[in-house]
Amino acid sequence: MTPVRRPAVSTAKGAARRRHGRERGLAAWGEEKTGRPSKGRRGGMPGGLGRGTRHGGRCRLGLSSVRGRFAEFSGRIDIGASAESSSVVAEIDAASIDTGNSTRDDHLRSADFLDAGPHPTISYRSTGLSPAGPDRWTLHGVLKMSGVTRPIDLDLPYLGTSPDPWGGLRAAFRAVTELRREDFAMTYNQVVQAGISLIGATLKVELDIQAVQGELSPQA
Repeated sequence: MTPVRRPAVSTAKGAARRRHGRERGLAAWGEEKTGRPSKGRRGGMPGGLGRGTRHGGRCRLGLSSVRGRFAEFSGRIDIGASAESSSVVAEIDAASIDTGNSTRDDHLRSADFLDAGPHPTISYRSTGLSPAGPDRWTLHGVLKMSGVTRPIDLDLPYLGTSPDPWGGLRAAFRAVTELRREDFAMTYNQVVQAGISLIGATLKVELDIQAVQGELSPQA
């Protein structure tokens, strides 16, 4: 008589052990901590990116995600006769990357990723703006990062306009896009358990933007 094998059944304890093993593999790139609020520069509209503007992103590590932000940046929005003729220019200090882990941040500044030494500035310059629905636009532009220049579109919902405490007029936007690391020569990776790549192929970029009409805001 041929013995009958029972199918394997995953227990909660076994699943917990496997999950713990994956987390230990991800720990090679450090733990994530909450960073400080970003410091923006307030300018005119035509003007800069307002205080409280966040330039950040999310990169997938194995089965989880790590959030990061850039602490130093500047920008300008020039309003044309029509929305389509308006333009945006932004610059980010690549070395100001902050994911809450100094070891990981140093690696991100290296030639494996941002290559911040020879390429200290990440820049974006718009080339056009097209409507994508009610209070929603697609911003077309060119992104230069780690020495590579690529055309990048941003999904740009308009969130509204209101006065600020200094007598200026503040307009809020949210911009979202997704980048492929290999498009910017960031091919570094490691393989953890079961052939899972430590670092995902894509990076989700999220920007909370406040454009403020007028000159520089009062110093805090």
